[in-house]
Amino acid sequence: MKTLTAMVVCATVGMPLFAYAQSAADVAYCNKLSQTYRSTAQLNSTPDATVPTAMSKCATAPAEAIPTLEKALTDGKVTLPKRD
Repeated sequence: MKTLTAMVVCATVGMPLFAYAQSAADVAYCNKLSQTYRSTAQLNSTPDATVPTAMSKCATAPAEAIPTLEKALTDGKVTLPKRD
């Protein structure tokens, strides 16, 4: 019983930390994608409305923004940055 209790306590404490670490990595990757898009997008082109919206969500909803930014870059034949 003590083992089960210890496992539950560890899981309860560890899960938020794991989620935060993943989220921080997603935010960093999303920011890399945004920076890559800004540096490779043609200056006179008008981006699809989803791109600026995705860029604005990097800090709050990176998992939602990443696929949009990756698609915009790959559609523009731009190599995606490495994901750490």
